[in-house]
Amino acid sequence: METTVNGLHIEYIDQGSGSQTVLLLHGWGVSGSLYHLITDHLSRYCRVIVPDLPGFGGSEEPPRPWTPAEYGDFVLDFCKQLGITEAVVMGHSNGGRILLNLLSRSSLPLTVHKAVLMGCAGIPAKHSLKYYVRVYTFKFMKRVFSLPGIRQLFPHAVENARKKFGSSDYQQASPVMRQSMVIALGTDCTPLLPHIKASTLLIWGKNDTATPLRDGELMEKLIPDAGLVVLEGGHYAFAEQFPHCSRVLDAFLKEND
Repeated sequence: METTVNGLHIEYIDQGSGSQTVLLLHGWGVSGSLYHLITDHLSRYCRVIVPDLPGFGGSEEPPRPWTPAEYGDFVLDFCKQLGITEAVVMGHSNGGRILLNLLSRSSLPLTVHKAVLMGCAGIPAKHSLKYYVRVYTFKFMKRVFSLPGIRQLFPHAVENARKKFGSSDYQQASPVMRQSMVIALGTDCTPLLPHIKASTLLIWGKNDTATPLRDGELMEKLIPDAGLVVLEGGHYAFAEQFPHCSRVLDAFLKEND
């Protein structure tokens, strides 16, 4: 399905029906269709809505780099557009980071009693020395090859360095989305965690390297009403172990329903 939110063309999935509405936010570099296992399962007893966030899938990218907070504002506008006033919210990876921003706000026009965060981003990564060497080497090269005169002599040097030192997600992104990614990665959501009021289910992969298990353990500690379920697998453990994950989701969503 498709709609327009604040002038942006947005594509989304709207599947199933029931007493509960589930709003699912996908991770970075993918679209809502990747989460079809969850959508197909939950839509048997819930209405499941999965927007392609601006800049991903079939949705138009934002006019300028957005912060996680601005993506949160978009989510609220999207819900208003569809007439959603109450929902269970779910987020994977960067989608979770956006939800941390929303759920920690003092007031919301959207009623949220339950939240599910899967391999949630938002805790600053602890990188190796090798990582910092790559980052600062690229920054140095970018500064040097952007100088007047040198830029004309080596017009492709910065882009070549970006391809060599940047992550695949960064390389594949447009300039606007690259800056949005840099902003997101530089955002520390740790101070937001104690302010989350919704009952929160954390689902994590034991061997997740993108958002390590220690992040999930910290979130369980700092979010007032949170429980952590650890699955075998990595950053997409919810899909790798979906039979187990689906049972956990069913128990959480149907509790007190």
